[in-house]
Amino acid sequence: MSARLASRKPLEAASLAPKWELSSYAANWKGVVYMLELNLPPEIKPANPLDWRELGDITAEAFSDDPVNRWVFGNEEAIRSTFRLLARDVYLRHGLCHLVGNEAASMWCMHDASRETGPLGTLKLAWTLLTKGSKGALGRAMKAGSVMDQHHPKEPHLYLFTIGTRKAARGKGYGKMLMRAMLEGADRDGLPCYLENSNPDNTGFYQSHGFERMRLFEVGEGSPPLEAMWRDARPSQ
Repeated sequence: MSARLASRKPLEAASLAPKWELSSYAANWKGVVYMLELNLPPEIKPANPLDWRELGDITAEAFSDDPVNRWVFGNEEAIRSTFRLLARDVYLRHGLCHLVGNEAASMWCMHDASRETGPLGTLKLAWTLLTKGSKGALGRAMKAGSVMDQHHPKEPHLYLFTIGTRKAARGKGYGKMLMRAMLEGADRDGLPCYLENSNPDNTGFYQSHGFERMRLFEVGEGSPPLEAMWRDARPSQ
């Protein structure tokens, strides 16, 4: 049985301003079909499988000074290699990723989408962390993933894995643009959103978009805290 979201009539092309692109994303949760329709401004490009390196590199630069990622991986090379692999093997395959030029990027997925790298991807990630990460990076990463899964809400929602801009592009509104496009789509389809904030400097940004703290938790003994944040869908105006 489909939910109202799936039975809703699609937007007529004539009703959209020419500068906006309509993008759709479907997911199924226990027989309920969710259809996420996004009106993307021209600056935002849906990422394709060939964009994995660019997507990973932008994200890595955005998170290069992130307290939790620094604690887990130890250095920028390991952070970059990890985000490249996750972009290619997880979020470009099972999620919804966007780019603003070579300046900003985001990676999302539905709450029940596979976030596993698969056997080969897991081996590649393990080798990357053993050879490029600081001592103990592999163990910390495995523990962090397990703890994050334990805290991840089970009810239907959109999960924001990462959003960020290159350092030279900060303050230009690219992060707000990427966030707004997804949240407007989530609101139209009645989907709440969830994220883990790994940098307290970003709390205000997320709060300004309607996210509220659920809890703080550590991903390992002595780690900087992750802030689980939730945003309820807002009725369309």
